[in-house]
Parts: sequence; structure tokens; C-alpha cells
Amino acid sequence: MAWGGAVLSGRACEVGGDRGGGVVVALGGGWGSHRGARTAYTGQTGGGTTGAGLRPGARLLGLAGRLGLPVLTLIDTPGAAAAPADEAAGIGPAIAELFVAVAASQVPVTSVVIGEGVSGGALALASPRDLWIAWDGYLAVTAPELAASILKLDAADIPAVAGRLQLTPAELLARGIVRGIIQPPRPAADDVRQPTPDSRARR
Repeated sequence: MAWGGAVLSGRACEVGGDRGGGVVVALGGGWGSHRGARTAYTGQTGGGTTGAGLRPGARLLGLAGRLGLPVLTLIDTPGAAAAPADEAAGIGPAIAELFVAVAASQVPVTSVVIGEGVSGGALALASPRDLWIAWDGYLAVTAPELAASILKLDAADIPAVAGRLQLTPAELLARGIVRGIIQPPRPAADDVRQPTPDSRARR
């Protein structure tokens, strides 16, 4: 997890598994340090998110609240897994539980979209108060390709669909959905929340 390694310093302690026998490599998390302060983190690694991947995130939020530690969430997923087996394994309730855990958190939660941010699998990890996006990331209710398929449009129409979704960092910033746009990670001594020369000012 390149972003996590760049933002967090010191020795990290990972937390995994959903206490139900499931382990997913597409989402990791644990404890690290940022500028000398202990921090909880959970992040996606670009794969589809399953219930077994989301449940540890909700557990981590609960532990961070009990310990009074801030939380960093890193978002990078093409969406929640939606196969029949995933539905049977409780992907819906897992998304809902993580939504509640993030929204009700009594400790600060900072979220950064570092790649794809699609559907409930991404939104479940997104802070409602402190959401940022990488300069090359995007955030949308669904991917443009899927939206075009749902609307029964041709592949040639995908760019137009993407434009209507207004999913680019600049568009999300203008709409007030994200607080700012950040550049690729720097060494852990730099603050991920510190605007770069190319970033817009906070709202």
C-alpha cells in the first residue's frame, strides 16, 4: 500500500480478518504513526471490496474510537463485489455497518481517494467531513462503463457519460464534495492533508 507507507512512519501493526474466517487482500488496515502520533488506518488496494474486507474496517473504527486515535482511510476500488456468493456472504450489511461506523465515529476520520472510488464499496470508507482526492483519482456512484451499459449506450458514448457524472477531482472540488486535491505521496514526514502548490484552498 504505497500511500499508507508514505504517510505513516515507524513500524505498522496490521489488523485483518473478519472474525468469520474471511481474509481479503484488497483491503488492509492496522496501526501506524504519523508525525509521531499513533494513527489507525484502513485502505483499499484496487480490487473489488467484499464483506470480509469491509468488516475489519468497521472493527478498526470501533477500536480507534475506544483508544481515542484518529483514522486515515484510503479509497481505491472499482466497487463492491456483487456476485451471488458475495450477496450471500453479507456484502450489503457489511457496507451499511461501515457507513454507520464512519459517520458515527467519535474520533477524526480523514479519507483520501487514491485511485478509483466507485459505488458503495468506496463511499462506505469516505469521511462525510474530511474527504480528499488524489490528482489522478475519481469518485462516482458507478463507473462510466457500467453507467453506459445500464443506459444501453455504445462504447463510444462512455466519454460523454463520464462527463455527465462529473467525477474528476476538479469537478468534485467545485461541487464541494472533496476538500482538496493532493499530489502523489511524499515521505511520511509530510502531511497528507497539507495542500500542494497545485491544490486548491480549503473550503
